Amino acid sequence: MRTVKGGGKGSGTNLGFGTLRLPLFDKHAVASIDYDLLSRLVDLFLEAGYVRFDTAYTYHDFHAETALRRCLTSRYERSRYELSTKMPMHLFNSRDDLERIFAEQLENCGVEYFDRYLLHNINASNLKKAEEFDSFGFLKAKKDAGLTREFGFSFHDSPEVLDEILTKHPVDFVLLQINYIDWEDLGTRAKRCYETAKRHGVKILVMEPLKGGNLVRIPKEAEDLMRVYDPAASPASWGLRFAAGLEGVETVFSGMNTVGQVEENTALFADLKPLNSEELAILDKVVKIIRENTAVPCTACRYCEVGCPCNIPVADYMALYNSAKSDSPTSPSASSSQYYYYLALTRLRGKASDCTQCGRCADACPQHLPIPELMKDVTEIFEKNPTFPSKK
Repeated sequence: MRTVKGGGKGSGTNLGFGTLRLPLFDKHAVASIDYDLLSRLVDLFLEAGYVRFDTAYTYHDFHAETALRRCLTSRYERSRYELSTKMPMHLFNSRDDLERIFAEQLENCGVEYFDRYLLHNINASNLKKAEEFDSFGFLKAKKDAGLTREFGFSFHDSPEVLDEILTKHPVDFVLLQINYIDWEDLGTRAKRCYETAKRHGVKILVMEPLKGGNLVRIPKEAEDLMRVYDPAASPASWGLRFAAGLEGVETVFSGMNTVGQVEENTALFADLKPLNSEELAILDKVVKIIRENTAVPCTACRYCEVGCPCNIPVADYMALYNSAKSDSPTSPSASSSQYYYYLALTRLRGKASDCTQCGRCADACPQHLPIPELMKDVTEIFEKNPTFPSKK
């Protein structure tokens, strides 16, 4: 049985504040950050005794690091928080680029050093590049210089690739996507990646414990199973307890963008209890229900949208597609709200049919989704079917 020692700074599994999904004024404009609300969330998180924040150079259209400077680092003494950020693998092409981006990130975040620094989304396709520019040596040099206390990488690939990287390049920690829907998934293989990291003895940090909110908004049939067992426990709490209950997990980062989320999560980790055998059996049933009701397992990380030559809001289209598929097995009706949202998005961004099939998005996708092919499906359901009803 998995055990959890507790939560908060210095005691067992920590709760971390992820910044991939910050509060927004406009959910379709990722740079429209609500700074006042974010400041309040930061305050609540720190007041509850938690200190770890994670961000990245590219999050929120390159605005997340400066958002933390505005809402966290300029408002609190350096001893009050721990901060990690990431080097974007696709944006450097020389050692000078590594130095330039790192220096820019220190300025963006308003700090003199990072507590943890990562290579962002390293995988089989960019490992050669990382080695060509000695990226791991670069990170070690920054640690030796006191510019980061620890270094590691975030990872979305196979356990075999993870084993290769950890064998060749010792690091302090690895940030893995771990949640109960991906645990036995044949594509993500979260369990085997977790076991690989454990075997190498590195610290394990967790991202996507709720798979981008997909494990919060679950089918009613699945939520009913949870509520019958424990009426007071939210679907989110089940997902967080699953990830935090794994032996060797040091921190679980959760993207929180409401006061309620911060209050619920900090309270949960203050008295964290592992899932028992009955709850794990219920999750097995929940996983089956979710898989039967999800067309595309997109987490809305938006990595696919960076550099898209057609400016296609892939994550938004995937969300609309999933909603439409849950409404109807074939296509949304002409008056479907998903269709209206799709029309609104296409006035500002590229249509699904604009996709040139270049494949950049698929290469960037942590979930390994065949995005160009999915754009064809989105086109079929929203562009080739009847639009508005007409009077005969």
